[in-house]
Amino acid sequence: MCLRLMITRPQEDARQLADELELLGVKYLIAPLLSIEVIKTKPPNLEGVQALLLTSANGVRAFANLSKERKIPIYAVGDASAFAAHKVGFENIESAGGDVKTLADLVCKKLDFKNGSLLHIAGSKMAGDLAGDLSQKGFNYRRLQLYHAKAVNDLTRECITAIKDSLVGGVVLYSPRTAKVFINMLTKANLADFSKRLCAFCLSEAVATQIAKYNWKMIMIAKRPDQASLISSIKEYVSIVDNVKLER
Repeated sequence: MCLRLMITRPQEDARQLADELELLGVKYLIAPLLSIEVIKTKPPNLEGVQALLLTSANGVRAFANLSKERKIPIYAVGDASAFAAHKVGFENIESAGGDVKTLADLVCKKLDFKNGSLLHIAGSKMAGDLAGDLSQKGFNYRRLQLYHAKAVNDLTRECITAIKDSLVGGVVLYSPRTAKVFINMLTKANLADFSKRLCAFCLSEAVATQIAKYNWKMIMIAKRPDQASLISSIKEYVSIVDNVKLER
């Protein structure tokens, strides 16, 4: 089966997924639904901070552009954020391999609130309640916004044509916000009915919830909220479709 998927991640993150899809023999159309705008500001004050919390690769890059500090412990929400931290030179990295809830659990297990505050490098929008989860455990949590994730105004002409002409068979959605933006853009382009031609590959149940009221060819949800599990769901879909073809 020659499958082609829309990659909706920001441009900076789309390439890694595209490379993995190529290894599977899956074609792709990179169609970012969010653009990342780094906030220009002075380097963060790390006095009294025992660890950085990172919930996206965008946060990693934004911090790295402002500060040369690389020895402070990093607690990343998942492997993609952890990989991004490693790539820019951080030395002490822990990955929660999941979502903000698993990140909070990891922090509570590994750190003592008496040893200093936690600085969360984040964007303007956030899923979950990391602040609440950690504050309940006695941690001094501080959130620092270093970037904006701005939604696109419209789907590109290439995307619209690909959806109308069935040149893509699915869409990869990483966050509830991206899923919501995609639905809004489909509706704006009068393409909502075309969702029944697409398989939606969702990183989590929270992502799938945003698109659940629409008719899809299939919704595949990663067993764990990380890229490896999402890739596994794509492999599973390819296998399902190939088996159906063999049975005909």
